[in-house]
Amino acid sequence: MTGTATNAAVLFETVWRRLVGLLAGTVTGACALVLLVAAWPWRGRWAPRLAAVERARLSAWLGHDAGPAVPGPGYLALRGLVGLVGGYVVLSVAFVGVLFLSGSLWAMLYGGGDLVSLRLPGVRLATESWAIGVTCGLAALGLSVLWCLMVVSAERRLAVRFLGPGREDLMRRRIAELTATRSGIVRAVDDERRRIERDLHDGVQQRGVALAMLLGRARHSPALAPELVDQAYAETRRLLDELRDVAWRIYPTALDELGLRAALAGVAERAGVPVTVHYGLRDRPVSEAETALYFVAREAITNAVKHSGARDILVILDEDEREVRVAVSDDGRGGADPAGGGLSGLARRVLALDGRFEVGDGEGGGTRVSASLPKQPPGERVTGVRPPCG
Repeated sequence: MTGTATNAAVLFETVWRRLVGLLAGTVTGACALVLLVAAWPWRGRWAPRLAAVERARLSAWLGHDAGPAVPGPGYLALRGLVGLVGGYVVLSVAFVGVLFLSGSLWAMLYGGGDLVSLRLPGVRLATESWAIGVTCGLAALGLSVLWCLMVVSAERRLAVRFLGPGREDLMRRRIAELTATRSGIVRAVDDERRRIERDLHDGVQQRGVALAMLLGRARHSPALAPELVDQAYAETRRLLDELRDVAWRIYPTALDELGLRAALAGVAERAGVPVTVHYGLRDRPVSEAETALYFVAREAITNAVKHSGARDILVILDEDEREVRVAVSDDGRGGADPAGGGLSGLARRVLALDGRFEVGDGEGGGTRVSASLPKQPPGERVTGVRPPCG
């Protein structure tokens, strides 16, 4: 019973606050319409003040934290119409409901009611007039409460549309984004592990098996041992190259030791086609952004070489006060699929850092892959904790 009473008290308080907020909105709505007509030339003075009053009303009575945007005449006109119509309907229906209830209660207490007979096909009902009045009064009050909540919902939508989302809405969106990007990073890590396993199985493991077979043949064939040892030596060199390539694809040590410029120079040397790098960054980006920029450029170059038949690749890195950017363009066939394994993993990595990732056709044909990342990591901007690089 205590829980039920508490819930009823909370519901009553909520409805009461919404009703007071709606009636206050009727006054401010009327003021907005009057000012729009009578004081239009001076709207630059009174519109911000009226918007401040609206924000305070929305926060105090309607439970909505509106954004800081300055409203235009469209919002003030809509807000005024919603306030006047909503307040008028609520007051009218509630007044009718109070009249029904008060008259019915008076008749019930002092015996002034009449017997009312209702004839329906096959049914005949007889009841007191005050009972019908109580029913109509309660129905009218319920309709007024329902209309009040509908008008409050409309006012919230208008506030979000014209004043911008408040802190709670922004926080909900941020939580949803973090949840999506966290799951995306988990998938990207799993995809990277699968790719490493394939590289080890198809490359390094096969080289190791071939080396073991050569050494086994040399052990059992002394006459052919010198030639087989030479072949084993060559196979060992290829095995080391495979291991070095796998390690480089996982994470290049040059990125930490020498920076992004040197790491991209290594990618350009290994590409097999001409790669031009325009490095326009003044300082080294933070480690998360630097790693993401490197992997975006490397994956785009690899895709251009393997799949598009590119003969020339251009990498441009630049920055402004807020972002660092990388754009990779090639002259290949184009038609890159953003949903492919490599590009989708890059997109998840970039989105996890509050960045933007785009894949499209270049101006002169081919493919253009670009990414923009904030200079300040999202962990420091939102929670003060640096997120993992994935």
